[in-house]
Amino acid sequence: MNSRTYGLLVAAGALILDQGSKALLLYGCGFSAMAPGETVPVLPFFNLVMVWNPGITFGLFPANSLGGTIFLATFQLLAVCALSWWLWTARKPILTIGIGLVVGGAAGNLLDRLIYGKVADFFHFYAAGFDWYVFNVADTAITFGVLGLLYEALSNPDAAKVKAGKE
Repeated sequence: MNSRTYGLLVAAGALILDQGSKALLLYGCGFSAMAPGETVPVLPFFNLVMVWNPGITFGLFPANSLGGTIFLATFQLLAVCALSWWLWTARKPILTIGIGLVVGGAAGNLLDRLIYGKVADFFHFYAAGFDWYVFNVADTAITFGVLGLLYEALSNPDAAKVKAGKE
């Protein structure tokens, strides 16, 4: 199996996990679905909280109108297309897996925006007086994908030569 295939499988896996977790929490499966604002304590540092995010990461740039939602959805679609092209042309395993995570996560959040007009977030971690933002599986995939891309960029000796002006 080539690295492109790994990236595509990772993208599909991230999308399926994201949409599956959202379907479970939004519509229930043997238990009642979560209502907006509802909190379910899980661990002393972790709750499930139903939050609708009309914006992008950390609630930035909220789309409070149909035009704003269309703009964000169009931006997300273009990003998924551009990243998918990059995935298709990439050859290094870490690079394709990182891109795959970002593509799968971005596609998951795009589907939410197309279906609901906003993104469903559920996971809330907190500890020592610090609260993290509420996020979802797609956000986690995007974060780990970006970390993979950063690792690849910083560990690539050819990229370091170009940065140092040695090529």
